[in-house]
Amino acid sequence: MPMAGTYRIYGNDYSPYSTKILAYFRYKGIPHEWLTNLRDDDYRKFARLPLVPLVITPEPAGLQDSTPIIEHFETEFPEPPIHPSDPAAAFLSALLEEYGDEWGNKWMFHYRWTSEDDRIHSASRASGRKFKRGEGAGERMFQRLYFVGSSPQTAEQIENSFQNTIALIDTHLERRPYLMGGRPCFGDFGLAHQLYQASIDLTAGELIQSRTSNLGAWIKRMLDPRAEGEFEPLDALLPTLEPLLEQDVGRLFLPWSDANAKAIAAGEEEFRVDLAGRTWTQKPQKYHAKSLGVLRRRYAEVSDRSALDPILERTGCLEWVR
Repeated sequence: MPMAGTYRIYGNDYSPYSTKILAYFRYKGIPHEWLTNLRDDDYRKFARLPLVPLVITPEPAGLQDSTPIIEHFETEFPEPPIHPSDPAAAFLSALLEEYGDEWGNKWMFHYRWTSEDDRIHSASRASGRKFKRGEGAGERMFQRLYFVGSSPQTAEQIENSFQNTIALIDTHLERRPYLMGGRPCFGDFGLAHQLYQASIDLTAGELIQSRTSNLGAWIKRMLDPRAEGEFEPLDALLPTLEPLLEQDVGRLFLPWSDANAKAIAAGEEEFRVDLAGRTWTQKPQKYHAKSLGVLRRRYAEVSDRSALDPILERTGCLEWVR
């Protein structure tokens, strides 16, 4: 039985959304147990969907979906904060969290399950059984690649995005331990745990190790994050943050997210969208349309956008979040 006041987190060590929530609970100092047996009666009782993470509160009640879980607990455990007090910085942090959850997952899933070597490595690690070539390791996940947008047509786009982004984040982290300065923000939790999962895989892990200098330390730091200072003023962050917003968020992620939402609304079975001059094709994803709506509401709730809008305009993000 759990101790009084202890939250139970059902997760998977190889799920970026699970490790994201575990890191958040560690940062907030929230008493918790980490559980991985999804056959437990309580998991079956409280999980509305067969997904992780699931947080069971002491009352008890069940919470699922990593972003709403964090938003729920921010009201109960506001210290230490993960949202900068500057409204523009807070929105950009939320935009990066959304980008990590929805676009960064494409990098992780693509690299983990596309090549046979990566599939063997990942399936062996998750199951505890050593697979060999030709045994169909990870075949079920391989078949799901198209549903997250990975296909022979989009492979180069995903890989270019990943390699460009890890270089941009690496440069940004040269002068600070976290994306917004001396303490983790919402965006750190969304991005770092997709990249943590990538870092423990074969191909993506080798790219991170060989092409970056600061990224690995940040990923490790975000497994058990601690405040090392304050959030930086936005002006200090923008020289290296704006290239990330412009090159990947504004040119790829947000146009994709908008097209996906329109496809869901139109009931389409497949959609195509031009991303930086190349056609992207996939099945629409219902949850992503919902999360884009949440992001747009978040933008609408920023009362003074005089500092925010010029940044979004310069980086090609504004038209997609309005």
